[in-house]
Amino acid sequence: MLLERIYDEDLAQAGYFIGCQSKGEAVVVDARRDIREYLDLAARHGMTITAVTETHIHADYLSGTRELAAATGARVYVSGEGGDDWQYRFDAERLHHGDKLTLGNITVEAVHTPGHTPEHLSFLVTDGAFADTPGYLLSGDFVFSGDLGRPDLLDEAAGGVDTRYEGAKQIFRSLKDSFVTLPDHVQVFPGHGSGSACGKALGALPSTSVGYERRYAWWGGYVERDDEQGFIDELLDGQPDAHAYFGRMKRQNRQGPTVLGPLSPLREYAPAELSAALEANQVVVVDTRGQDEVHAGTVPGALNIPGVDKAASFGAWVYDPEKEDTPLVVLAPDEEVAGEYRDHLLRVGIDTVTGYTTTLEGLPTATPEMIGPDELGSFDAAMVLDVRNKSEHSDGHIPGSAQLSGGRVLWNLDQLPADGPIVTYCQSGVRNSVAASALRRAGYRVVELEGSYGAWSARNLASA
Repeated sequence: MLLERIYDEDLAQAGYFIGCQSKGEAVVVDARRDIREYLDLAARHGMTITAVTETHIHADYLSGTRELAAATGARVYVSGEGGDDWQYRFDAERLHHGDKLTLGNITVEAVHTPGHTPEHLSFLVTDGAFADTPGYLLSGDFVFSGDLGRPDLLDEAAGGVDTRYEGAKQIFRSLKDSFVTLPDHVQVFPGHGSGSACGKALGALPSTSVGYERRYAWWGGYVERDDEQGFIDELLDGQPDAHAYFGRMKRQNRQGPTVLGPLSPLREYAPAELSAALEANQVVVVDTRGQDEVHAGTVPGALNIPGVDKAASFGAWVYDPEKEDTPLVVLAPDEEVAGEYRDHLLRVGIDTVTGYTTTLEGLPTATPEMIGPDELGSFDAAMVLDVRNKSEHSDGHIPGSAQLSGGRVLWNLDQLPADGPIVTYCQSGVRNSVAASALRRAGYRVVELEGSYGAWSARNLASA
């Protein structure tokens, strides 16, 4: 049996490729939309992808299940659990608790593990050439290394009302009925790693085991004592802010993401051509430089997405494809790097990257407005806005500042003053530069705090 983990560092998301080497068939679980890696893996091992499936209706990225099936002719399987309100809206074969997929000697069994979402499935994998019982569990967003999937996302990002309490109860039952009943040796491969917003304290380890989690995870004692209420209280306490784009991911994944097919080559813009397109409001520039370079001068209306490593995460903060379809032109040294940006943005449903530019020279320039920590006390700001997470704000913040995390700003403009300058800050300035670029493009006068909270805090400690 071949079991490969395909990991996206940007979104801290894991998909899995399971192949039977004797039969040359494979199934992919939780694919992303840029599918080249799966196709290359199949070709390298001489396998055909015959099935694609997913653990649940994802919130943090746009599923590549349909994209991969369209490219390979594989059969699509999705959860049929969760009741009428949680059924997928596209054609696919439904999997229910206990249903099995067979690839030669390999059996993949669906296990209904609700809580993170009502329809959530985990997959027990048996390598029949080696054993007659399951040895592996693909746990999706149910069990992580050291943590559990959060049950509050339906409230935070998908318009639910108090669904977190029933979700927490479901996770508790799923642990008791489906997880701790497994043998200790079963290896667990989760759908996310450290850095994901789908849990509050995910470990960085790529896998764990049933026995290890049962004995050492924070929730083990609650399950052993059958303390449901204590479990619920701790699970729900301190969950991080959910990015606003999560709601769009839920809707699109349920409906069925658009199948893109082969992508067109990206167009390189010369400065004069790009300048004319900007003047006509036909494109938006994505400035991929760090905040120090951006603060020295950038294109008016440009969106700051610094570096490809977090392009999906930051891109989803600053561009909402449900409200606009303006083409994006990426600042990149060549088409290959621009293509990497496009791939990352496709993962969050931003399909409008059409070109790139290798330089900003010859384009109109604007210098973002900044203010130093020493000037803040005398500056007449309409609002001082902390774009960090609410837990960071609780740990320490500039007195009088409001909190609205960078991933929620564009979706909560009604919480901002209509007139007057808004001073924004994060911890070091990276997230602040991203969020500030989106607010400026939306028409707000934004003044970034130089050095952000780190600099302000150091100044106040020094003067204490």
